Amino acid sequence: MAILHPNKPARLLFDEAHSQAWTIRPEVAQRMQPAHPEDVSYVKAARLLEQRDFTVAAHTDGLLTQIDADVLVLAHPSDPRWEATTGVGSPQLTAEEIEAIRAFVQAGGGLVVLGECDHDRYGNNLNALLETFGIQIETATVQDYEQSDGTPTWIRPLLTSNGRGSTADVLARVNEIRLYRAGTLATTNGAKVIARASTTATKPHAPLAVVTEYGAGRVVVLSDSDLFGDDTLGEYDHADLWLNLVYWVANPSLHHAEDVAPSAAKADPAWAALKGEVEALRALQNADGSIDADKQADADIEAITTAIDVLRPHFPHQAAYIDALIADLNAWDLGVPDFTASLEAFRPDLQRRDGIEHLVVFPMYKQNGPSEKVFEALIVRVPWPEWLAQLEATRFQNPKFVPVTFVDRTSGYESNSAVLFPETVSVAGTPANHFGAIFCDREAARLRAVATKAADVLSLNLAPDAAALLASPELSRQAFVLWDLIHDRAHSRGDLPFDPFMIRQRQPYWMYALEELRCDLTAFVEAVKLEEEGFAFARYVQHAILLDRLFRFPITGPRVRNYDGLGGQLLFAYLHKHELVHWTNNELTIEWDGIAEGVANLRAEVEELYRNGIDSTKPQYWAAAHDLVSTYVKPAADSAWRKDVRELSDQGDPRRFIDLVQPDEFPLSLFYISLQAKLDETVVAAGAAA
Repeated sequence: MAILHPNKPARLLFDEAHSQAWTIRPEVAQRMQPAHPEDVSYVKAARLLEQRDFTVAAHTDGLLTQIDADVLVLAHPSDPRWEATTGVGSPQLTAEEIEAIRAFVQAGGGLVVLGECDHDRYGNNLNALLETFGIQIETATVQDYEQSDGTPTWIRPLLTSNGRGSTADVLARVNEIRLYRAGTLATTNGAKVIARASTTATKPHAPLAVVTEYGAGRVVVLSDSDLFGDDTLGEYDHADLWLNLVYWVANPSLHHAEDVAPSAAKADPAWAALKGEVEALRALQNADGSIDADKQADADIEAITTAIDVLRPHFPHQAAYIDALIADLNAWDLGVPDFTASLEAFRPDLQRRDGIEHLVVFPMYKQNGPSEKVFEALIVRVPWPEWLAQLEATRFQNPKFVPVTFVDRTSGYESNSAVLFPETVSVAGTPANHFGAIFCDREAARLRAVATKAADVLSLNLAPDAAALLASPELSRQAFVLWDLIHDRAHSRGDLPFDPFMIRQRQPYWMYALEELRCDLTAFVEAVKLEEEGFAFARYVQHAILLDRLFRFPITGPRVRNYDGLGGQLLFAYLHKHELVHWTNNELTIEWDGIAEGVANLRAEVEELYRNGIDSTKPQYWAAAHDLVSTYVKPAADSAWRKDVRELSDQGDPRRFIDLVQPDEFPLSLFYISLQAKLDETVVAAGAAA
């Protein structure tokens, strides 16, 4: 069964109304070139984009004065005397069209222009458009007898990055391309050359492909259009270059906030009343949730239950919970709260429908947030699109997993907490364990804040689709939903020598680090499989895990037993040792083509540790785990757990050895100390690990 795809946030318009020599419509390609349609077809290039984040349409008639798209492609308009064309319109743009395209780019649109050799003879006026951006297509045909594969017009250009950092490197994953009968380009106004002729070409060093920014938008111009045609898209790294260029020009349009439907419950005055009453109640409570006798008269429980009851029509699916909640509130004697009954009735796991909202009112502490068990009131919304429901039902079954986003909240969640777990609720006994809710919007926002800044500070060779992830609230949120689904499920899968959630066991904190990292590495590997099977969106899960683990986790949050931070340190150190990341001249370079294999190999090492751990005692297992981490991340100089100094015994209570663990057993390396020093404190605080 084919996997459904997420909504596509970007639109590409392929102009075919100006006598183009290329088409994205198979039937038109067949008409243009019956003997070999692939010679005039961009069908594969269009499908490659449609498999990812773009809706692709052809502009087949009329003037380009209203451009309803994020990216516009102008592919070799030609007089029909010289090329087989779409047969519609003139190859010349009108003055009105040129102005419309200029304004489109200035406002944030992306423009891709594909020229050809012997430019003047084709009868188009692309240069009249391109002069605005400081680029001209020259009449020339580059030949190179040295840098070719035997045919001098099939040239191997020299490639140069357009830059690094959050603006992205259009040559990420691109190592080699070929141009056929390429023309040359002339540039002014700072356009960056990404491909140029070699020193042995007929026009040495001549620009062949350039990128530039104009206003809020971006422009790409190539002097050859054949490399993205159906005949050659699959050769060398042409497909990756095509994707990179389109993602790069589309990037500005991805920065917009998500279109979020209004909440009738939030707009109801009863919600504002409930929030105000809960905030007032919170101010009266002690850390354990109780209220001192001298303050009890100020606790207006009736006002709270009245507001909840008024809100009831907005949440018909929560009737049992609201009944139990009101009963628990009325039964509360203002001592330590016991909300066992209402927690038992709170079942968002049974109502996973896209866009459904839940009312949440509990006395609770906030994981990685305020520890007091005081009341909070929230309205949350569940993102549960069809593609996610399909993957959960058929591949990653996880009936307790509930992704949520904030609609509104009381002040306790103005913190680093990004989860809503049953064990945080104040109950007398063991809490019900029906669900695990994770705020994917908060986690995605943290990733975007820290990774974007880190990419700039490190001059990272960021891949354009990874830059798109960091630009788009929608893409990053959806990536986190899928990441969390697979990660959460992985806790109970595989060779597990201990309670996977570690709720009931005290362990050295590096064991927690390895378990969380193992689940992330599992999610990464599963995402690679999904991408290989045609679910291209899964690449975003890989990007999110890599960038969050490498940049956000190690440098945010306290250093005392920071197990998530240690997992990120281990991933970076492993990739660095295996030359998949390089920190040279204060610039970080990722070997994008090798990352998937590197992550899989690290996962194999962790899983081998787990398999061996089944046959070990606890001290032996903990020591082996410390050795694995120490292979890549150096322990503290005065660590009592280092292999050369530790003294363990299998006799007696092994927990005594945990007291020997340093608060920061694996300090930050020079790389992370440098990164942390260069990042703004507000960015680090915004990305505090959850």
